[in-house]
Amino acid sequence: MSAIAAVEAQFRARRRARMLANLGYGGVLLLCLLISARVSEAYPGALAAGLPRVGEYFHKLLPALQWQHLLDGPKAEGSIAYWFYRLDSWSWLLFETSQMALLATLGGAVLAFALCFPAAANLAPNRLTYVCFRRLLELFRTVPDIVYALILVWAFGVGPLAGIMAIALHTVGALGKLFAEVVENADMRPWEGVRAAGGNWAQGVRYAILPQVVPNFLSYVLLRFEINVRGATVIGFVGAGGIGQELYQVISSNIYDEIGAIIVLIVLVVAVIDLLSEQLRTLATGKMAA
Repeated sequence: MSAIAAVEAQFRARRRARMLANLGYGGVLLLCLLISARVSEAYPGALAAGLPRVGEYFHKLLPALQWQHLLDGPKAEGSIAYWFYRLDSWSWLLFETSQMALLATLGGAVLAFALCFPAAANLAPNRLTYVCFRRLLELFRTVPDIVYALILVWAFGVGPLAGIMAIALHTVGALGKLFAEVVENADMRPWEGVRAAGGNWAQGVRYAILPQVVPNFLSYVLLRFEINVRGATVIGFVGAGGIGQELYQVISSNIYDEIGAIIVLIVLVVAVIDLLSEQLRTLATGKMAA
């Protein structure tokens, strides 16, 4: 009985120590949250005062649809067609936004593909090369794409080119890091076999590493494309083209019906792109794995 009692006492002591440690961690976390709220001025009173105004603003975005005119033409007030009376121009801007994201994703993925192998710890020729390429990828992704857009709009003027380049630069850093981590998790036995047979570094990458990592690379590229579609909308606010530029103009002019219509169209387009990308990613990775 004494041995059992001793074990139970040790168990209770460990549990008590664990509970005290958890309470200590929780207290530190709570203190950090309170300090963060204090520094960022996230006061409960400010939140309580602002939330009703947010609801009021979103209420203004709702159109005055009328059931009896719901399916009438674009000249009938209260119809869906009247709400989306500029659908032709908005559709073109949404297409432009998606193409910006597509070109930026492809360009960024190509450069990220070239940089990821020397940025992988298991393939870098030496420590200095690894550190330099890792820091280079960090530089690309640390700067937000909207900051790139502000700089490039100043350099190249207002339009989609600045947006494409801004998104592509940020994509290089984001995809480069993900690609490098995939490479670092690759099985190195094929690599050692190629090198032992006399293959050089590039041949080892081509025949030993690429067959393992391409499915994951493709999955990340498609995921990044979905993210870049949203990003292309945001950077339009600084004059980088696409539907975001139009959205910024109607927000600045307080044209609430058009704001609501554009937001609905953006949500629908992004949802469709997400669904198509998910299906394509599943299909492509499944075939490659097989």
